[in-house]
Amino acid sequence: MQNPLFGDQETLPVKKSGRHIEPATPDPEWIELASALPAHLRLGTSSWNYRGWNGLVWNGEYPETNLSRYGLTAYGKHPLFRTVSIDRSFYRPLNVAQFAEYASQVGPDFRFVVKAPSLMTDALVRDESGRGMRPNTHFLNAEEAIQMFVEPALEGLGHKLGALVFQISPLPGAWLAQMPKLIGRLHQLLKAIPDLKSTAPDGVVAVEVRDPQWLTPQFVNALRDTGATYCMGLHAKMPHITEQLPILRALWPGPLVCRWNLNPVHGAFGYEDARDAYEPYDKIIDPDPETRAALVRVIAGTANAGQNVFVTLSNKAEGSAPLSVIELARAIRTNN
Repeated sequence: MQNPLFGDQETLPVKKSGRHIEPATPDPEWIELASALPAHLRLGTSSWNYRGWNGLVWNGEYPETNLSRYGLTAYGKHPLFRTVSIDRSFYRPLNVAQFAEYASQVGPDFRFVVKAPSLMTDALVRDESGRGMRPNTHFLNAEEAIQMFVEPALEGLGHKLGALVFQISPLPGAWLAQMPKLIGRLHQLLKAIPDLKSTAPDGVVAVEVRDPQWLTPQFVNALRDTGATYCMGLHAKMPHITEQLPILRALWPGPLVCRWNLNPVHGAFGYEDARDAYEPYDKIIDPDPETRAALVRVIAGTANAGQNVFVTLSNKAEGSAPLSVIELARAIRTNN
């Protein structure tokens, strides 16, 4: 088969069952890059259950169900991966045992980025196609967010918790006129979250949004008052990374949480287009050096000041999240 790093190789056997997922043999460059990165920087991907990562993360072809359940241990052996975004939690709440199972599969230095359930971050109840049907009465409910997300994640992941991310879905047009009220509700939710540091010393609460109307002084004050931070979302629906930086500057000093989600060539609602264009996620299709260079500057400034940095990259950013991580690491090394 064609390996994106090493060229033509023998076809590896298909492995259809079993709990053991064999990790890819690390390229010496990956090890060298990892040793050159700032200690406070953690790079990783959004989820990990992709068959196309054979040769990059896995040594062999495995069913996605096996990779989802058992692949995290192999993922954690990649020299450049010190974090991962648990995206599954966005679609339904996870319990303590599920989080603890994830924590058991990685080493003590690993940290998780965890997305809050859409149950409390989406203003609408949606059908299976994603179409909004009616207002969501659980939206920004502080008590439910703590009981169904914060407490299970904190107890299950323990000190391996890195960032709890409340990704607020795009709002219906009429709701955008209520932004001060919505920021007030968000403020109350963030204020109700208990301190994470006694259990997770690196833990931080971060808010990611999909509407630029959130990015106001009131929003910044809500984050600052509660010790939360802004999750910089690199997504076609949001302003360019350079236009989001004033939010981070207003919250400085503090950690950086960034999720590189979608390449702008696919537009604001282009996840399906990106999926179709990029599968099986084994090569970079749409390189975005401009975004990468801007992100490198933010990472360097934050990590070199001794602040924690969590950056996760999606396959939809450039075509292959592991290869994007490698390219980002190369750029960081060159910048340093």
